[in-house]
Amino acid sequence: MKIILYSIGKENDGMLKLGIEDFSKRISHYYPVEWKIIPAPKNKLGLPEKELKLKEAALILQSIKKEDYLVALDEKGSMLSSTQLASWIQTRANESVKQLAFLIGGAYGLDESVLTRANFVWSLSLLTFPHQLVRLILAEQIYRACTIIKNEKYHHA
Repeated sequence: MKIILYSIGKENDGMLKLGIEDFSKRISHYYPVEWKIIPAPKNKLGLPEKELKLKEAALILQSIKKEDYLVALDEKGSMLSSTQLASWIQTRANESVKQLAFLIGGAYGLDESVLTRANFVWSLSLLTFPHQLVRLILAEQIYRACTIIKNEKYHHA
């Protein structure tokens, strides 16, 4: 199974880039992993929220493959503990999912068309995080899940 991490926006911020790269490299010991940054729509400034989300949705739906098992990160999604996430990922691997794609939307979240396409909608937290910090948190949690699956000592339950 390959893990693909999609995100709308700019390349990783310098301050967070090292952490994201570090956790991505750690994940690669368990699963092939790749980040795909989808540039925000041109002329996004001044667009109404709904129109921006529609434009982002078009870019996202063009980028995601039909066969991807899509996990959309959204505040209204289901919450999982780290051990539940590990079990959930292991179940996808057992189901022979070829590509497990996690998606971080734009500043206003994801359009309904993307949420409808998603196989699973996941909320990281009830808290609101800066967009780029979500990338780091996501990478760390996937790495943590990998270590839980392998019963390694990174996670202390």
